[in-house]
Amino acid sequence: MNFNFERTVKENKMVIIRRNPDGSIASREGEEHQTQSHPALSTRGGMRAAAEAGRALPPLMSEIAMKVNNAKDKPRKLKVLKDHDTVPLRQVLKGAFDPKVEWLLPTGDVPYEANEAPLGTDHTLLSREAKRLYLFTKGGDNTLSSKKRETIFIQMLEGLSAEEAEFLVTVINKKVNNVYKGFTANLVREAFGWDENFMKKEKKPSYPV
Repeated sequence: MNFNFERTVKENKMVIIRRNPDGSIASREGEEHQTQSHPALSTRGGMRAAAEAGRALPPLMSEIAMKVNNAKDKPRKLKVLKDHDTVPLRQVLKGAFDPKVEWLLPTGDVPYEANEAPLGTDHTLLSREAKRLYLFTKGGDNTLSSKKRETIFIQMLEGLSAEEAEFLVTVINKKVNNVYKGFTANLVREAFGWDENFMKKEKKPSYPV
C-alpha cells in the first residue's frame, strides 16, 4: 500500500499524518495515544478478575505450618493458627489429626512431578482445593475406583506449588507432627476450640442464680 505523507502542527508539536491513496488518514505520529481499556474490563466479570489478579496471594498452608514450626513456644504457635484460621485450614488439619478421617490413598511417597512454577503463576492453592479432599476419604465418594482416586490426587499435587504439595502429602500420611515441631493435635484443638472429637465445643447453658 502506498502512503502519502503530510506534516501539520498541533499544539506546537510536529505531527506526521499518513494518508491512504483515497485521502483517508491511515495513522498519525506525534500525537499522544489515548489509553484503551482492555476488553475484559468492559464486563463485571472482567473487572472482578482484574481485581482478583491484583490481590496478594493468601499465605500457603506450607508457610503457615513452617511458622508454627518456627514459633518458639506454645502461645506463639497458637497465635499463628488463630491468625490464619480459615475454613479450608480447618478442613486440612482435621484430616491431618482426626483419627476418624481415613484416607483411601497409599501411604508413603507419592509418584508425582513437583510443580516448580513461581508462586502466583501456574499453580493452584491448597486453600482452594481443600473442598475436594473428601474425594480421598472413606465415605467421601464411593463411585471412584482406587486408580481414579489416586490419579485425581496426583493431578491435585501437580497443580499445587511444590511446597504445598509436600505439605499435603504430610497431611495424608498423618505425619504433620513428625515434620513440624510442636504442630500437634492438642495444639490444633486448642487453637480452634475443638473437643476431643475435633468438633466445636458446645457451650454449656448458663442458668440465672
